[in-house]
Amino acid sequence: MNRRYALYCVLTCAILGASFTVSRSIVDYPVLTGQAVRYALAALALFALASRQPKLRPTRRELARLALVAATGLVTFNVLLLFALRHAEPAVIGTIVGVSPLLLALLGPLQERRRPAPRLLAAAGVVVGGAALVEGFGDADGAGLAAAVGVLCCEAAFSLLAAPLLPRLGPVRVSAWSTALAVPMLLLLLPLGTERPRLPDAAEAAALVFLGLVLTVVAFVCWYTGVAGLGVDRAGLFVALVPVFALVTTAVVDRQAPGLPKVAGVLLVGAGLALAAARVKQDACNAPRSSSAPVASPASPGNSASLSDCTTGASTSAAPT
Repeated sequence: MNRRYALYCVLTCAILGASFTVSRSIVDYPVLTGQAVRYALAALALFALASRQPKLRPTRRELARLALVAATGLVTFNVLLLFALRHAEPAVIGTIVGVSPLLLALLGPLQERRRPAPRLLAAAGVVVGGAALVEGFGDADGAGLAAAVGVLCCEAAFSLLAAPLLPRLGPVRVSAWSTALAVPMLLLLLPLGTERPRLPDAAEAAALVFLGLVLTVVAFVCWYTGVAGLGVDRAGLFVALVPVFALVTTAVVDRQAPGLPKVAGVLLVGAGLALAAARVKQDACNAPRSSSAPVASPASPGNSASLSDCTTGASTSAAPT
C-alpha cells in the first residue's frame, strides 16, 4: 500500500484535531451562518484549483450524488450535531462518532460488492476502543444519543457517497461541488431556526478563513485523495487519529497533561493502526480497482508503482493501510 495515501489521511486528521482550538474563537458565532461562510470560501478556492485541471463537469447522476454528499456529510451533520450538543455531553457524541472506522471498514467493502477484510475489522475495533478512551464518556438523554448516531451516519456518508465519484471527478472536483451545493442548503435552513446572521468580528473572521481554506480545502482534498488511494475501509481507520491529535493540541495549548486512560487510548489507537499495517502484499494486489485514484487527481502519482509491486511480488511497506 502506497505510503503517500496514508500520509494524506494522517495530515487530514492532524488538521481536524488542531481545528478544535481554532473553533473556540467562533463558539458564539451563529453556527449555520458560519458554516455557510466557511463552505462558500472553500468552494471559491476549490473551483479555482479545479480550473487548472482538464475541464470535466459531473453528469446529472453524479450531481445528484454530490448533492447527497452535501446534504448528509455537510448540512445534516451540522444540524444533528447542534441538536446533539443540547442533549448530550461532547464526550458522548465524540465516542459515538468514533465508531466510524468500524462502520467504514464494514460498509466500504460491501458498497464495492466484496467481503470486509477480517484484519481490518479487527483493527477498526481496536482503534474505536482507543478513540473512546481518548474521548471519554458523559451523560446524554435518548434524543441526544439518537442525534449522535445520526451524526455518525452522516460522517460515514461523507466518505461512502463520495467514493464512487473519485475515480472520474477526482478529489478537488468532488470537494468543490459538495461544498458549493452545501451553501444554499444551509441558507435555506436559516429561516427555520432562531439564528440571526451577523458580521463576524476580527477573531471570528480569522477563524472562519482558517476553517474554510485550511480545514475544508486542504483537509477535504487530502482526505478524498487518501480514500481514492486506500479505499474507504482502509482510510477510515485513520479517523481514530482525530481525537488523538485533538488531545495533543489541547495539551500543548492549555499546558495540561492528559490522564492515564487517555494515554492508554492513544496507545490503543496506535496498536490498531499497527495491526492494520501488518498486511501481506497479496492483500494490496487483491484490492478493488475502483478504489484507485483518478489520473487527474493529486493522488495519481504512485499508481503505476503500486501495480508494478504486485507483479514483482515485492513486500508491503510498514505504513498503515
